[in-house]
Amino acid sequence: MNTAECAHLTWFKSSYSGNEGGECLEVAATPDSIHVRDSKDPARAPLAFRSSKWAAFVDFAAGL
Repeated sequence: MNTAECAHLTWFKSSYSGNEGGECLEVAATPDSIHVRDSKDPARAPLAFRSSKWAAFVDFAAGL
């Protein structure tokens, strides 16, 4: 999915992110995948992961 195709997605930023900018990721979900982008550069094409792979990553990260 390219940047133009992602324009219709609803992007979410972590509640831990401040409003002063800095390093932050945003995520958007579709039925089959999770899209991740840099909030400072939303024009750049996002990364996409299958939902099952993203869930495994979140489970792993939560266990750290």
